[in-house]
Amino acid sequence: METSAYQAAAVGWNGTAAYLAFAATAISCLSLLLLHLLSPEFSPSWRMVSEYANGRYPWVLTIVFVSWAFSSFALIAALWPLSVTGLGKVALLLLFLGGIGQTMGGAFDINHKLHGAAAMIGIPSICAAAVVVTMALKHANGITPPSLVIANLPWISLALMAGAFALFFSALKSAGVDVSGQSTPLKELPGGVSGYVGWANRLIFATTYLWVSLTALAVINRH
Repeated sequence: METSAYQAAAVGWNGTAAYLAFAATAISCLSLLLLHLLSPEFSPSWRMVSEYANGRYPWVLTIVFVSWAFSSFALIAALWPLSVTGLGKVALLLLFLGGIGQTMGGAFDINHKLHGAAAMIGIPSICAAAVVVTMALKHANGITPPSLVIANLPWISLALMAGAFALFFSALKSAGVDVSGQSTPLKELPGGVSGYVGWANRLIFATTYLWVSLTALAVINRH
């Protein structure tokens, strides 16, 4: 029943919006890569992407978040036929919430009290959207979605980041650093402390970029 509904709405696949989603993803990715060159003082191994707001090029970080959000909203338009089913509605809602969180990340930097809320809304939503959208697309007419392996990479990255945070804070505590009492962020790591939470944070960006790009291409190349 749901498959026939997808077939009836198949004319709604929006190739133009898919191109826009792909282009916005590329802009966000290239802007993030550029920040690593422009602000090498932020070690990518343990400094979060959002910390670039405190560097000399915060406007580049804004481009990262705004184009990331635009890619989510454009992908919703590209995948609008999914809205004919219950699973599709949930998928698009999650993608919308991801876009809202990404937009908030661009509007409220790491120094703003709403930046944490942006992360709590945006990251879990886009991770869940990758899986649910891909599941919904498997029933769609004329679309070959990314594999579920690719779709699961964002939330796996999120789990890795959570684990990396736990290990990082444990190592800092063992080194005598009370992070909870810090009024300003750490500028350097104590001797003997290694951090990988920054790489895990960047892995979330990379895996969502990959999934959005492949999903947009699936719409562009539909048969």
